[in-house]
Amino acid sequence: MRTAALNRLTPYVFMAPAAVVMIIALLYPLLYMVYGSFRDWDPSQTISETDFVGFKNYITLFYDPSFRESLSVTLRFAFAVVTVEMVLGVGLALLLDRKIRGMSVLRTLFILPMMIAPVVVGLMWRYMYHPTVGTFNRFLKSLGLDGVDWLGQHALLSVIIADIWQWTPFIFILSLAALQSLPQSALEAARIDGATGWQQIWHIKIPLMMPVLIVTCLLRLIDAFKVLEVILVMTEGGPGLSTEILALRISRTATEFRELGVAAAMSNYLLILLLVLTAAMFGYTKLQEARAARLRAAAEKDV
Repeated sequence: MRTAALNRLTPYVFMAPAAVVMIIALLYPLLYMVYGSFRDWDPSQTISETDFVGFKNYITLFYDPSFRESLSVTLRFAFAVVTVEMVLGVGLALLLDRKIRGMSVLRTLFILPMMIAPVVVGLMWRYMYHPTVGTFNRFLKSLGLDGVDWLGQHALLSVIIADIWQWTPFIFILSLAALQSLPQSALEAARIDGATGWQQIWHIKIPLMMPVLIVTCLLRLIDAFKVLEVILVMTEGGPGLSTEILALRISRTATEFRELGVAAAMSNYLLILLLVLTAAMFGYTKLQEARAARLRAAAEKDV
């Protein structure tokens, strides 16, 4: 009896250190941020010296046009980069899912952009977008065309292109791994039934890959909402508020405007938005997993 009780307790004993670390490193800062969002908090004060203001910070942000513009920029940026990265990454994975000589070297080259520090990526693209000595405008002028004000009139598009360049390899690597782990029985059954290459992609490969693709999309979406260094280096949020995403506005509110309570409330708005998106995508994942399981069962039955 005593041995059985010890066996039941053993997993919890091993989990306890990790649970303590998670509480200290995750829950405490999160609760601290939520608590601070209800205070009129200045960096010169400790949180115990601040005044309780209730939902004033949240209401102020709700009616703040600058906050709404930053939220709009964030949504446009995140959905644009994730959509294009998913299409390009999955497309490349489908294209290169075959025996190619030097594939290991090719994969290494593909993942190089995501290994570069974000600050370096921002500097590199900022120089390439330079109006006079930048690579793009020099190329346009060599063709007899006028230069483009990349970081002026097309600032948001410019940072979107930079993000796509850096993070498409992330989608490619995970998509390729998902492709190579697909059950061969399903693909062989499709070939026996006379399915063409495109039919295999749309009706077999993509549905079976969907659980992995959804998680990959979710990871990139969360990360896109938190991009800071690249945009800060390239445009500093300008011109105007055209590239000021929420992460950058939160940083400015806390450091330049010295309104920690408002910055905390803004962070909570962003957290709520990400939680809603995460819950929606996980719900969709469950549906796709059930569909994939039915496809596998049908394929095995045919074989």
